[in-house]
Amino acid sequence: MRLLVIDTATQALSVALLDDGKRVGHFHEIVGRGHAEALLPAIAALPEGGRADAIAVDVGPGSFTGVRIGIAAARALALAWNIPLHGYSTASLIAAQAARQHAGGPIAVTITGGHGELFWQCFEADGRTAVNAIASTPIALLAEQLDASIFYGTGAEALVTARGAGTAVAIYPDAADYPLIADLPPLPPSPIYGRGADAMTMAERAAS
Repeated sequence: MRLLVIDTATQALSVALLDDGKRVGHFHEIVGRGHAEALLPAIAALPEGGRADAIAVDVGPGSFTGVRIGIAAARALALAWNIPLHGYSTASLIAAQAARQHAGGPIAVTITGGHGELFWQCFEADGRTAVNAIASTPIALLAEQLDASIFYGTGAEALVTARGAGTAVAIYPDAADYPLIADLPPLPPSPIYGRGADAMTMAERAAS
């Protein structure tokens, strides 16, 4: 079975075409905010235009815009190709990637958020079992709360800087590493925002 994996939840743009878990096509690049322009060309450049039997897409948390771009593209392709679509978590993939180099103890994953906050989640040493639910916390407060000595992910450097101690290991989710979490329960192809939406309706503003 061929699986197209789409990951645009962070500053990285990553797509991979996997055939029974083996990589047959791959693109991974730090594009910042250029996902909208680069995603479809990256998919089209894969073997057979990325055509697959199913699609997996990163549903967050991470960049609000990046998450929505990836899910929108995945939904459109799944509809056009009439194939199944499911999601996976940014934190779960980063944790699984980190486990390959982690020496032991809980794995602390941090992901760049907005408004001076970081998304974070801790996992067991195997990088597969979550210890807590995904949360979003101001960097200064999180620096006081987390006592790990090593932090992984796109927000690791900011957290270590705020703490003034620890080791930051910058890891961006890579679609080609999806087989590391392929056997975890699939998620719905809907965004995990990790915190409340920035925008509110007029009624919500009036009630707040």
